[in-house]
Amino acid sequence: MNRKLIFAGALAAAAFAVPANAQVTIEMSEVTCKQFAGYDPDTQDFVANWMRGYFMSKNNITVIDSRYVKRNTDKITRYCKKKPNSSLMDAIQKNAR
Repeated sequence: MNRKLIFAGALAAAAFAVPANAQVTIEMSEVTCKQFAGYDPDTQDFVANWMRGYFMSKNNITVIDSRYVKRNTDKITRYCKKKPNSSLMDAIQKNAR
């Protein structure tokens, strides 16, 4: 009982502690490598995770292999540095495994 009460209190505190952010719409198919590099770290994480989920779903992959997450991120980063005007989706399609 005590654990449930502590968990409920922590959950309520977290819900009320979320800062109000302006709603932002990102057209993912139009994001370039250069734009992605200019995003703040939180937005980069958001976009990267969305892209990862999108491509995994598209390819019907239901398992995340952590060995490839870092490898793919490094490959895509190198590609984007060479071709900053390339779309991020193209960079991922050409480099991710």
